Amino acid sequence: MSLLENIIKLKKEKKALILAHYYQRPEVQDIADYVGDSYYLSKIAKDSPEQIIVFCGVRFMAESAKILSPEKTILLPALDAGCPMADMADGEALLELKKEHPNAAVVCYINSTAEVKAHCDVSVTSSNAVKILRKLDKDEIIFLPDKNLGSYLAEQMPDKKFILWPGFCITHRKVNPSHILDIKRIKPEALALAHPECEKEVRDISDFIGSTSEIIEYATNNSSRDFIIVTEQGVLHELKKRNPSKNFYTPGSTMTCVNMKKTTLEDVYECLLDLSNSIEVDEETRVGALNSLVNMHNYAR
Repeated sequence: MSLLENIIKLKKEKKALILAHYYQRPEVQDIADYVGDSYYLSKIAKDSPEQIIVFCGVRFMAESAKILSPEKTILLPALDAGCPMADMADGEALLELKKEHPNAAVVCYINSTAEVKAHCDVSVTSSNAVKILRKLDKDEIIFLPDKNLGSYLAEQMPDKKFILWPGFCITHRKVNPSHILDIKRIKPEALALAHPECEKEVRDISDFIGSTSEIIEYATNNSSRDFIIVTEQGVLHELKKRNPSKNFYTPGSTMTCVNMKKTTLEDVYECLLDLSNSIEVDEETRVGALNSLVNMHNYAR
């Protein structure tokens, strides 16, 4: 049997569910039961009847699934797939910041470690952050770890004071305005669709700003034929599947998240075969982090 056939066979035998983020390799997305962004996948993992979840993504995603479903086995095929931005924040430093701003709501991007989530009031994703933050009754907000998403949110809510953690996504930081303008000179009708993790200078010259799933929906529903996709290039796989007659361009050097590309089909097969690379979160941390994720799901309704 081929590797693909073996994965399908093992998945059925183990009664497992395979989830993949849009930034994963195309072949990994193709073998997944569900492909989506962080928020969507966290809901699927929580609500699915399967007790074994193979999470093809990075560590904070698998941790979130474990926090929401401690009774389930959550497997991360590439155990060393981390998120540099998530690692830029730590719980101890956050506790000090909270002391300096005792009246602030503490909000973390879902791209955060379990330890950080445990010290936050609510988690958010790039797709639901505006909706959630507008429901908070606090005028002051500590937002971490992404200063770029945080500054984008602050622009939407000038009535609130934001204290921004100095973290950032190393992949989205690669792009600068000249990369987009170079393409626009050749393709003047192309629309630039940017993720809010991009620097402000990039967001300011983009035609649309949204989460990964929102970028996909916008490009799919828009009548234009040419798009500059200003986010991790793994999303091109889904975009091309949905829109075979449209053209998609990436700005500058390829926007690739090394950690998102660590997961291979071999990794998926091996972790299913041995049920290896199980993600564990200590109970005290899990309970604290659970509150922030439950609040996210409740506020996002």
